[in-house]
Amino acid sequence: MKIVVLGLWHLGSVTAACCAKHFSVVGLDFDASNISRLNQGQAPLLEPGLNELIAAGVASKNLSFKSDPKIASVNADILWLTYDTPVNDADESDVEFVLGNLRKALAYLPDGALVLISAQLPVGTCAKLEKEFPQFHFASSPENLRLGKAIESFEKPERVIVGIRSEAKRPLLEKLFAPFTSQIIFMRTESAEMVKHALNSFLALSITFINEIARLCEYAGADAKEVSVGLKSEARIGPKAYLGPGGPFAGGTLARDVVTLSKLAEATGEKISVIPAIKQSNDLHRGWAFRRLQSRLGDFRGKRISILGLTYTTNTDTLRRSAAVELCQQLLAAGAHVSAFDPAVKTLPVELNSVVLAADISTALAGAEAAAICTEWPQFRQADWAKIVPQMRSPVFVDANRFLEKELKNFPGVEHLSVGRA
Repeated sequence: MKIVVLGLWHLGSVTAACCAKHFSVVGLDFDASNISRLNQGQAPLLEPGLNELIAAGVASKNLSFKSDPKIASVNADILWLTYDTPVNDADESDVEFVLGNLRKALAYLPDGALVLISAQLPVGTCAKLEKEFPQFHFASSPENLRLGKAIESFEKPERVIVGIRSEAKRPLLEKLFAPFTSQIIFMRTESAEMVKHALNSFLALSITFINEIARLCEYAGADAKEVSVGLKSEARIGPKAYLGPGGPFAGGTLARDVVTLSKLAEATGEKISVIPAIKQSNDLHRGWAFRRLQSRLGDFRGKRISILGLTYTTNTDTLRRSAAVELCQQLLAAGAHVSAFDPAVKTLPVELNSVVLAADISTALAGAEAAAICTEWPQFRQADWAKIVPQMRSPVFVDANRFLEKELKNFPGVEHLSVGRA
């Protein structure tokens, strides 16, 4: 079986590299510089183990990368669409970017081939493409990418959702997923597309719900972590529920699906209120760290504040849609002097030119009047806090998720502020 993986950023690079352990795979992307790097075993972004997996696939000759769709598509059985769908600042997906590139590739795909869509696209995309390209079969399998743990989540999924129209292609899809899981849930294409929207929106709802409860806890004298334990002990909710009070959801992945469903309701005239409110609540919560710092420092002008962690999450070097970047911008606009440290960030984007990027934690925190822990890198827990804390002008830590609670609790004078605790 030959697979063409179209769109080689995070999702596509992981998909191609993992599948090459079992099948013949050609990665297709129209960015020639990206293709050149991939053929040298270099992933386009930081993901633990991905460079090694790509290099192994190329060395085995099971994996190659092309920018020419005509060459890539020869004798292909499956074209797997894996673009990380771009999202603008309003969390709206750039669907046409993805579909435009897909159309370029379909011009050379053999008739009768299967097009499997894992890129995050609106429900109804498969039906739209079936009308435009009746010579192909279309299926949907929502991606399950987890930044920093992408290879593990791809190779060992709890289950795979697959939406198909043609039962004739079911054996091909079973063969595709057999090396990774036997738990395949088949359904119609529209249902599979909707599963992704509904799942992400439900997770987003859980996060915003517990954060609203947590902010009320700060006034009521309750501890939101304890409330969370109580909720998760309820069998109808469960221990794995997304009910950990802390920072907002960020990055665009969850917000994208909330916005997609909200726009679907607008387009159909169906009045809904819960789903649009998810984003409104999360947007409000995005200002929690800034407000907490302000409650302790008052006027920010001339004051030095340190940010620990800049990336969207750990084990990545991605800054786009990072809550830490947004906090830096808010502090700079308020007149603060901002320093930062992140083990994966060596240079800062133009909008953070005024931020001092430190070489280590100690340098970042020296003389600071407060610090915010934004990305929970394990290195922060291993720091020598006995030496670092005395170097601060005032040891105020804003730590939404209580990541450094154990490390900081024994130091006199340290104020440790977290979501859901007075």
